[in-house]
Amino acid sequence: MDATGRIEQIIAPSVEAMGYEIVRVQFSGGQRPILQIMAERADGAPMTVEDCADISRSLSAVLDVEDPITGAYTLEVSSPGIDRPLTRLKDYERFAGFEAKVETRLAIDGRKRFKGRLQGVEDGAVLIDTEQGQGRVPFDNIHRAKLVLTDDLIKAHQDQASLDQE
Repeated sequence: MDATGRIEQIIAPSVEAMGYEIVRVQFSGGQRPILQIMAERADGAPMTVEDCADISRSLSAVLDVEDPITGAYTLEVSSPGIDRPLTRLKDYERFAGFEAKVETRLAIDGRKRFKGRLQGVEDGAVLIDTEQGQGRVPFDNIHRAKLVLTDDLIKAHQDQASLDQE
């Protein structure tokens, strides 16, 4: 298991107990490495600055005790945002109908990059309609993916925000 996988294993129980889900754990090096935790509320409500601060305080304590990272680093907790990364199989179901960019580890029919409208999941593969036709991308082959910022996505985000305020 890589370092980010180990960190996710350590922090997941605390994050889930607080009512959140981990979207992504990313560790980037440099002079002062950054540990980025991207989370969202399990109830689907929008994340607030207070949510991020609560998670940060809780995870700082957990990480201090477990100490999975040698040396100093910066902890950043954020929400996924509107043009969010797609990291879990359920993300592809949830955002079916929206445009996404998908990059694979291994080429499929000579291609590693796909852009199109998500059509959900079938037998562990992500379905995506591209200009070249419908593609099937095995979830295990996805290197990275994210939603594309479109008018449809913005409208859906605004509609959800309006419902949450009612």
